[in-house]
Amino acid sequence: MAALTVGSAWAQVDTTAVHAGTVLSDLTPTNAVPTDTVPAGEVPTVSYTLTPKRYTIAGIQVTGTKNYDDFILIGFSGLSVGDEVSIPGDEISDAVRRFWKHGLFSDVKILATRIQGDKVWLEIRLKQRPRISEIHYNGVKKSEREDLEAKLGLRKGHQITPNVMDRAKTLVKKYFDGKGFKNVEVDIVQREDAGKDGEVIVDVNISKNQKTRIREIHLNGNHALSDVTLKKAMKKTNEKFDLKKRFRTSWLELFSTKKFTSEEYENDKKNLIDKYNEYGYRDAVVTSDSIVPVDDKYVDIYLNLNEGDRYYLKDIRFVGNTKYPTEQLSMLLNMKAGDVYNQKKLQERLQSDDDAVSNIYYNNGYLFFYADPVEVEVENDSISLEIRIQEGPQATINKVIINGNDRLYENNIRRELRTKPGQLFSRDDLIRSAREIAQTGHFDPEKMNPEPIPNPDNGTVDIRYNLVSKASDQIELSAGWGPGGLLGRVGLKFNNFSMRNLFHPGTYRGIIPQGDGQTFTINGQTSGKYYQSYSLSFLDPWFGGKRPNTLSVGLYYSKYTGYNPRYFNQEYSRYMANSFYNNGIYGRNSYGSNGYNPYEQAYDPTKYIEMVGGSIGFGKRLNWPDDYFYTMFTLGYQLYHMHDYRYFDVANGVCHKISLDLSLQRNSIDNPIYTRYGSQFLASVSFTPPYSLIDGKDYSKINDPAERHKLIEYHKWKFQGKMFFPLTPLPQNNGPKRTPVLMTRVEYGFLGYYNRHKISPFESYQMGGDGMSGYSGNGYPTELVALRGYENNSIAGNSVVPYAYAYSRLSMELRYPLILEPTSTIYGLAFVEGGNAWGSVRDFNPFDLKRSAGVGARIFLPMIGMIGIDWAYGFDRPYPGAQRGGSQIHFYLGQEF
Repeated sequence: MAALTVGSAWAQVDTTAVHAGTVLSDLTPTNAVPTDTVPAGEVPTVSYTLTPKRYTIAGIQVTGTKNYDDFILIGFSGLSVGDEVSIPGDEISDAVRRFWKHGLFSDVKILATRIQGDKVWLEIRLKQRPRISEIHYNGVKKSEREDLEAKLGLRKGHQITPNVMDRAKTLVKKYFDGKGFKNVEVDIVQREDAGKDGEVIVDVNISKNQKTRIREIHLNGNHALSDVTLKKAMKKTNEKFDLKKRFRTSWLELFSTKKFTSEEYENDKKNLIDKYNEYGYRDAVVTSDSIVPVDDKYVDIYLNLNEGDRYYLKDIRFVGNTKYPTEQLSMLLNMKAGDVYNQKKLQERLQSDDDAVSNIYYNNGYLFFYADPVEVEVENDSISLEIRIQEGPQATINKVIINGNDRLYENNIRRELRTKPGQLFSRDDLIRSAREIAQTGHFDPEKMNPEPIPNPDNGTVDIRYNLVSKASDQIELSAGWGPGGLLGRVGLKFNNFSMRNLFHPGTYRGIIPQGDGQTFTINGQTSGKYYQSYSLSFLDPWFGGKRPNTLSVGLYYSKYTGYNPRYFNQEYSRYMANSFYNNGIYGRNSYGSNGYNPYEQAYDPTKYIEMVGGSIGFGKRLNWPDDYFYTMFTLGYQLYHMHDYRYFDVANGVCHKISLDLSLQRNSIDNPIYTRYGSQFLASVSFTPPYSLIDGKDYSKINDPAERHKLIEYHKWKFQGKMFFPLTPLPQNNGPKRTPVLMTRVEYGFLGYYNRHKISPFESYQMGGDGMSGYSGNGYPTELVALRGYENNSIAGNSVVPYAYAYSRLSMELRYPLILEPTSTIYGLAFVEGGNAWGSVRDFNPFDLKRSAGVGARIFLPMIGMIGIDWAYGFDRPYPGAQRGGSQIHFYLGQEF
């Protein structure tokens, strides 16, 4: 190795290959020989034992890398051509440390390849860490693997570094700790990929071991509150249920989660103290706690508590309030001297509840309001509380910003808003606006996030609605079995239709005009010869575009074919014989199992009923009693054409029905798919003109049914109601949303007449089953009412009158959400139900009910709509002499009222 003289010092240049942390001045010369030049092809040598000398960098070369541009790596070093550096000196050492800090290289050297006078040429010699060619996750399920891929950030083509591996191990352990696996073992192994130079295959080997569960929680030091009360306060940290200690625990523990996670444990220690604070023990603390492994599966938890004293309110004073009197604020606070000092209730009454003190300010523009409860005096067990109010100025709305909308024309969203620029800010208006947007069905209500952005400098606020669009159009392609054989359905429902753009193809989004939030539906269903039905409807929720007035138009046609009873009896006997011979069982579950249906052979196309009709409706949103009310007026016409169709009073002829429907409804639910709170009520009356009261005819003397019912007359009354009650506190902001809900339902319906000799043969009720049968038995021109646990349409008046003129239905459902995503919503339910139908309004008895109970699930898919399945057990006989309802399975398509 050649040597050269640099000033009066010996310098060994190749020892400038320095690893981070090396002290340059400690390096010694090697084979140093005094000379002023460096022979070609040799590397100069510099000694660091002598005085450093300043050099100007004349050139920088990077070697040993790929996938990186030289200028980027030179930038990493902090060195550049023209800089002056000391050799030996800190500049070179710092450059090496910078490369090590990035962690992308397994070896870093900086060498001087040439020195000429006071100029030096440097080589940055790097060795890259390998890149990932494949990643294998071993020991986990598919869903867990997908979660880990998203969390770890390991990607093909990325470099694998010690920091990346350590971070990955930490994240894997944290992920499984959240699932209750505290003893998880993680080993990340790199294997060279023989087919790819500089790349490795990464195996993430995970051994979850057994899930860690809590055997028992030991509480020490609690005297004021029982073990049961405190353990209930720990929402996610629950011990194993033990029947022997049943009276010291709660039955709820049987259904609660038993896994142990560190994060939930820390939260539940705070919940435990919060429970003490509710009872006035403001000084309660957990003095110590320990987690003791029992075995590989269980741990015991020991908590030592110091409850402290119980405190009471001595007095409460409001300070700083000028807009509202103290008396009014005290009434809203609902706490007084002598009450237990409940800190949870204090915060709720100040900030959280719907009628809290803060809301009277927030709903009148005081967005900058703040209430600070201060303990100004603590004497013995009494506390004097001073609530310091900062009212601030009233905030007006400056801008309303809508993000994430790619579904509707923006004016169709803004017309639903209660927050308009120039108005005073109102929290209620903000919440109501988010609800109205959710009700359109075009955006995910679970991710609705209205955000006020205060501007304290000018006393205004911007409102930002962050929306997540979801598909709302639906297509139905389905098939099923009915008395007429195989039934096929085809349906298209466009929920974002735009009638005004129908003749402007350039505005189409896809194959249809969209953007105005109108609904256009076309349906068809048929079972071949026996049944066919077609319908077309249009709904505009903002007819005219200026007010929330609804216009609806509908057209429909259907035809049902009868059969020859004598021929049917012959075919049916043959069918039963074949079924018996093949050990078949005639019934719903084996219907047509031999590929043979007696109905198909017995169709008689000369016997039929045709129905054609149309309707037009106009609806209006009301402001009284409140603006959740809505009224609808619908004028309808229907023609019934019967030919030898002997299932109603009229077998031959034509009947006409002209009806006016009036309805009043109130809808305050928060979410149309998975509702957490609110209610739906509908009261309606449908009536025809009272022909028999004005035409002067004596219908008791008209024997021809076709003549008697040429003009159908009736009056029909209905009431339906649903109420939703959340069983846990509602989610705040973006908190947990898995809220179990109790739903209660009540329904009543009555069909009346003007003349007892002209009782309508149509529009009656049939009850039982799923209420979805489009053509079951005698039910086509009647209204079908669901009652789970019984056969479709099995409850209908009595054996003499097969149709009902009054019905009642009561039910209660407990719902729990499983998936709440834009792509699908799934929730389970358990229910009890009761209902009945009577052949006369005079026979109506609200306490005579057919009872049932069961479980089910609902699945909402944007392209299909709501799908449901229920298993129910009917406890009663649908009519005298019949068997009990028994075990029934029901399917649903679409959403009930």
